[in-house]
Amino acid sequence: MSGFEFGRETELQGEVTRGARALVVLPDIKQRGGLGVDAEARLEEGEGLARAIGIEVVDSFILPIRAVRPSTLFGEGQVERIQVAINQSDADLVIVDGALSAIQQRNLEDKLARKVIDRTGLILEIFGERAATAEGRLQVELAHLDYQAGRLVRSWTHLERQRGGFGFLGGPGETQIEADRRLIRGRMARIRRELEQVRRTRSLHRERRQRAPWPVVALVGYTNAGKSTLFNRLTGADVMAEDLLFATLDPTMRAIRLPGVDKTILSDTVGFISELPTQLVAAFRATLEEVTAADVIVHVRDIANPATGAQKLEVEAILADLGVIGEEGPSVPIIEAWNKWDLLSAEDSAMRHDLIAADVPDRPVVPISAVTGDGVANLLEMLGELLTGGARVLELSVPMADGQKLAWLHAHGEVLAESLTEDAEGIPIQRLTVRLTPRELGRFVQM
Repeated sequence: MSGFEFGRETELQGEVTRGARALVVLPDIKQRGGLGVDAEARLEEGEGLARAIGIEVVDSFILPIRAVRPSTLFGEGQVERIQVAINQSDADLVIVDGALSAIQQRNLEDKLARKVIDRTGLILEIFGERAATAEGRLQVELAHLDYQAGRLVRSWTHLERQRGGFGFLGGPGETQIEADRRLIRGRMARIRRELEQVRRTRSLHRERRQRAPWPVVALVGYTNAGKSTLFNRLTGADVMAEDLLFATLDPTMRAIRLPGVDKTILSDTVGFISELPTQLVAAFRATLEEVTAADVIVHVRDIANPATGAQKLEVEAILADLGVIGEEGPSVPIIEAWNKWDLLSAEDSAMRHDLIAADVPDRPVVPISAVTGDGVANLLEMLGELLTGGARVLELSVPMADGQKLAWLHAHGEVLAESLTEDAEGIPIQRLTVRLTPRELGRFVQM
C-alpha cells in the first residue's frame, strides 16, 4: 500500500457512518463550567447532526464529567455504561458530541470495539457531503486535512512502518507517517493558494456590486433557523431548505425588490453552530466575508426553539469575531426576524411579544413565519425603510442622450415624477423628481 491517499479517509468514513446505527453520548464537563446551552437541548442538537448525514440514532444520553481522563475522556465506569448501551441497542457507531484527542478516540475504539467519531468529525462529514460549489469543496477538504493531520496514527495502520529512501522522497529511516504528513501539508498549501484566489475574485465581485451599486442584505442565523426557507420565499429560488442542520453550506445570492428600493441583493449564508470546529471557522472565513460587506443584516432566529437565547449569543459571538459587532455595537443595521412564530402556542406567542422590547431594546424585531408568509411583508417594509433612511427628494436634469444615468436613477432611486424639456440650445433634457439616499447620491455624482 502506498502512502497517504487524498480523499480515501473521507470516503471510508462516509461508507461506515451513513446509514449506521449510532449511540450519541454528550460529555458535560463540569470543570469547564458546563455547556453554554441546556444539556438536553445540546444533546438534541447532537442527534440532529447525526440525522443530517443519514445516521440512525438508536440511543443517546448525557454523561457528567468532573475530571477529564487524558486517555479516554470518560471514567472507567462511564466507558462500561457506554459499552452496555452499545450491546443493548446494537449500535455500530459511537458519536461523542464533544472534542476528542486522537489518543482518546483510538483508546475508546479499542475498548468499545466500535468506530468512534467526535463532534468535529461529524460536522466535517456533513460539510463534505453538502458542499456543492468548487469553493465549498476546497474549503471542506482543507478543513478535513487539517483535522486528519493529527490523527494519522489512528487512521492508517500502514503508517507504523519505516520506509527507506533518498533525496526529496524521504531520507533513510523517514517514517511513513512523516511522509504522509508532508504530503498533507503540501496539499493544504495548494488549497490555501486556490482559496486565496477565490477570495480575491470574490472581493472583485464585491467591488463591482458596490460600484453598480445595489445594497446587500445578508441572512445570518443559527443552523436550521429557517434562513433558506425565508430566502426562497423572498426570491422565488429553489435553495435546499429542509429540517436538517447545515442544509445550506454554499453562499447563494439573488436580486429582490424592496419598498423604495428597486433592486437589492439578498445573500443566504451558512448556518452558525456552537463549537464549530476551528478548522471550519478558518476555512469558511471567505464565505462569511459576504456578511461584512452587507448594508443590512437579518438575523433569523428560531424563536420556537427553547435554546433560542443561547443560539443568539453564539451567532453574535461569530459576528463579533468577523468585526461586524464591536464594543460600540453593530457596524451595520441588524434586524432580528423571529421565525417559526406560527409554531408557538397562543400563550407562548403572547409571552414572546412581551419579551421583544426587553430582549433587544436597541434592535428592530419582526415576528415572521417563513413557511406561511406571515410577517414577511412587515420585514420587507422594515428593510426598505432602513435602506432608504436619510433619503432626500431631489430635482435632477439629465440629457436624454445619457441613457446610462437615466437607467441608473430608475434602477437605484425612487422616481416620483419626470418630464421632457429642452435646454437653451434645444437639447432634449429629462427632468426627474427622485428620492435618493446619501450613499446613492454620492455614487450618482461620481458617474
